[in-house]
Formats: sequence, C-alpha cells, structure tokens
Amino acid sequence: MGLGTVVVTGAAGNIGSVVRGALRGEVERLVLLDRVPLRAEAANEEVHTVDLRDADAVETALTGADAVLHLGGLPDEAPLAHLLDVNVLGTHHVLEAARRAAVPRVVLAGSNRVTGFYPTAHRTGPGEPVRPDGLYGVSKAAVEALGRLYADKFGVSVICLRIGSFEEAPTEPRHLATWLSPRDAVGFCRAALAAPLSTRFATVYAVSANTRRFWELPAESELAYTPLDDAEAHAPHLADTDSGSSPEAPQGGPYALPEFTLKHLRP
Repeated sequence: MGLGTVVVTGAAGNIGSVVRGALRGEVERLVLLDRVPLRAEAANEEVHTVDLRDADAVETALTGADAVLHLGGLPDEAPLAHLLDVNVLGTHHVLEAARRAAVPRVVLAGSNRVTGFYPTAHRTGPGEPVRPDGLYGVSKAAVEALGRLYADKFGVSVICLRIGSFEEAPTEPRHLATWLSPRDAVGFCRAALAAPLSTRFATVYAVSANTRRFWELPAESELAYTPLDDAEAHAPHLADTDSGSSPEAPQGGPYALPEFTLKHLRP
C-alpha cells in the first residue's frame, strides 16, 4: 500500500492494462481514466470515462491523488493538429491538474521516437538534443518540455519514460534493440511512481536490457530499476536478424522514412 492513491490515464491501452493489473495490489486506491468506458475489477479501483482535452474532468479525477501515471494519448503518427490537441494539450491538462491539486509526482509516457534520427551505431543518452523521427516524436518532445516546465516552475516532481517497443515478444528485427517487455514496462512504471520526490525531473529510456539496444539505461541514481529481459533470447525466432542496416541508418527505422509522415501532410 506504499504508493497511496495512483491515477492512471490511458488505462484501457496496451501498457495501461498491464500496469493496472500489476499495481492493483500495491496501492491504496487505483483511479483509472480513459475515454473508453472501463469497469472496476477490484474494491480499490475507481474508473472514470474522461477525455484528456476536458481540463475540468481531468482535475476532478486527480483530486486526492499521490501520483499520476500519464499513459493516455495518440500512440502513433497523425496530423500535427491532432497530436497537439490530444498529446500536448492533454498532457498540459494533466500537469495543470496536478499543480492545482498538489499532486507531488507525475510520470509521463514519452517515446524513444523523440530521438529516432540518431544513427543506430550511436548509444543515445537522455541528455542529448532531441531528433524526432516524425510528428509523433515532435509531440512527445513537447510533452517532455511541459514536464520540465512544471518541474522547474511549479515544483511538481516529473519523470519522463521514453518508452521502447512495447510487445509481448519482439516481432521484427528492430525490436532486438528497442523491445520493452511487459515485465520491464511494469518495473519502470513502478520505479518511476515510487522514486524519491527529491528527484525533481528526470528523463529515462524505458527499454529492456537488450544486447543490441540503441539507448542508455538509467543509472541507479536516476531510477531504482534494472530491466530483466533481453530481446536477444527471441532472435532465433525472427527472420533476417543478421542482415542489418547501415550503422548510419536512423534508429527510428521505418518511422524515419518520409512516406511515414507525408501521408499526414497536405498533398
């Protein structure tokens, strides 16, 4: 019961569903938000159908919370106006509600795609300049910037998780570098929620301990979690894992191709 009352946005999503089951027995109260209707599955669960663009509804749902795990938003490339409306404005509403309700800790779901244009041969750290591989990455860079603002200006303790490729198991060669297993996703979220409030702001890559990973794992001083899984164990089940691409190819892979974004721009 050490985590008190935790609010999870995007609770009906892939990561939200897994984290919900894991946290249920560790919190006093689990408040679940999504625009998709949910049903409470335990006595300590409370569900709200909320659109994150509704600032008043978000603030009401966050009242009395000890921490927020903000997973809600558009999860992939889309027109920039939609991404700004849902991902950026929605995150602003969550952070502003946390400020107004004096919620001490907010964990934001960022994305590895804020740095997708670094080459695959480069081990990227969270302190390097962002190089988004698309409009979605741009929106997540803005999410991180909002988190930094609320940490610096208003004293909210914010941790941004740059989430890798969340899958039950790797399904393509790129995942040998980018995979985030369900077990490690829960571990990162739990550690971010429980980190000391003296951590005013941190950005960390949430990725499994993949041998071929592109990104630096967080130091113990940043987040008290060491990932357990390695995508390499699944390499024998994937085709063409050794053919590889150029070491100068972008980490974002297909997400960095012009066609991936052009279909969301005016012709």
